[in-house]
Amino acid sequence: MARDTSSAPFCPPHNRIYVLVAAILASSMGFIDGSVLSIATPALRADLGASLGDAQWVSNAYLLLLSALLLLGGAAGDRFGLRTVFGLGIGLFTASSVAAALAPSPLLLILARAVQGLGAALMVPGSLAIIARAYPREERGAAIGLWSSFSSLTTIMGPVVGGLVLTGLGDWSWRLVFAINLPLGVIALSLLYLKVPRDPPQAGRRLDMVGGGLITLALLFIALGLTPLAGGAPPASHVGLFCGSGVLLLAAFLWWEARASDPMLPLRHFRNVAFSGAQALTFALYFALAAVTFFLPMAMIGGWGATAAEVSLAFLPFGVALTGLSPLAGRLSDRFGPAPMIAVGSAMVAAAFALLGLAAPLESIWFGVLPVVALMGIGMSAVVSPLSTAVMTSVADRETGLASGVNNAVARVAGLLAIAVMGGAATIVFERGLGALADMPLHFGLLPDPSPPPDIESVRRAASNAAFSVIAYSAAALALLSAGIAWLTQQRKRREDGAVRPSSVRRR
Repeated sequence: MARDTSSAPFCPPHNRIYVLVAAILASSMGFIDGSVLSIATPALRADLGASLGDAQWVSNAYLLLLSALLLLGGAAGDRFGLRTVFGLGIGLFTASSVAAALAPSPLLLILARAVQGLGAALMVPGSLAIIARAYPREERGAAIGLWSSFSSLTTIMGPVVGGLVLTGLGDWSWRLVFAINLPLGVIALSLLYLKVPRDPPQAGRRLDMVGGGLITLALLFIALGLTPLAGGAPPASHVGLFCGSGVLLLAAFLWWEARASDPMLPLRHFRNVAFSGAQALTFALYFALAAVTFFLPMAMIGGWGATAAEVSLAFLPFGVALTGLSPLAGRLSDRFGPAPMIAVGSAMVAAAFALLGLAAPLESIWFGVLPVVALMGIGMSAVVSPLSTAVMTSVADRETGLASGVNNAVARVAGLLAIAVMGGAATIVFERGLGALADMPLHFGLLPDPSPPPDIESVRRAASNAAFSVIAYSAAALALLSAGIAWLTQQRKRREDGAVRPSSVRRR
């Protein structure tokens, strides 16, 4: 949904800082949950006795509601006022975080995460939008720069602090990942409602509730087909029934969006090769990234016996490279066009994923994982900013908000499906690797208690490494595919004349 950022700011100058702080705190909640939870998942499983399927649903329940309703949440901010919807999102996210922190069972944790996803769908689109509406155009860049700096700091330091806490306090401390949102959310809400005036809603906007319902059900059925609530690899009949129903609902969603007067996803944009190519490469690359970042900590902690602190330090170069090199990538994208940057970055990410697959049997954190994660971060830094540029320049200026929202939603859907699909693949490979030991209580991504004899332990570790290697090699292939899509569909420029190639992807 395009924002009317040309209108006068709704917030007086002396109160704008409160909008900025509230937006930073709200974003921090989402970044902490996203970056720390994968490291905390082995502790969560051990503390709650959760299966791999439970762990997948703890992530997917959140991603399901967030990805399905993200565009609707952005439209709701326009329709009812940004402060109102943003505050509602923060409230839901905070309350459900407390419920997640206190959850006594995997099922209640999954339900709390679903509500958290609904809150995030209302909160995430409003974070930057409320800053843009509160600040005049000439001050907006500085405000967004501050927001971005604090967001980067949270992305870098969140996993490090989380890993140290998990290692020092034990398995129960996964609950603190959610509990920290209570003070952050309360402060953000207090600032919003005590210091920030209500912005005027756009009464003429309609919400596409039918579309939102159809896409939510479609993704739910597909996720249920790929990740049964009982966990493990789903039988073919189960996959066929639920995924088939999901595909039919997805077709109904597309049919509705083509005919709705105010669709949440205007399909006309997909006639643009650059726009549709950007969504395709986003799906492939973020599917791969989500699969690796979700299952690698499991393989390290539950397979190798690494500590959460070691895993968080091994992932540190990723955040540092992504934060430090993204501005340079943006400038190079302006010079050469998005296509070369995205293609080269995706190819680097593909190489990193393949190397992780090769290095898994070595079980070396500092010489196997850490340098490869640094390469992965360098590759992603070459993608993120040029991809945003590609998405924004593929549509008219008045529709950049919608384009950004669609791309964000595609990335979340990719993560949802990656965790569902690759979890089943990992389970199959792990159980086959166990061979005659498959009947023993051994699970991918979870250390056995008590430790088995050395001969059984060596088989278990080999099966765990084989399962992760399949994930890593599959991710490498998808990242390489995204590089090819970028080269074929996105803009590139000649150095000597600045001409854009290929001409078929010019904005229409």
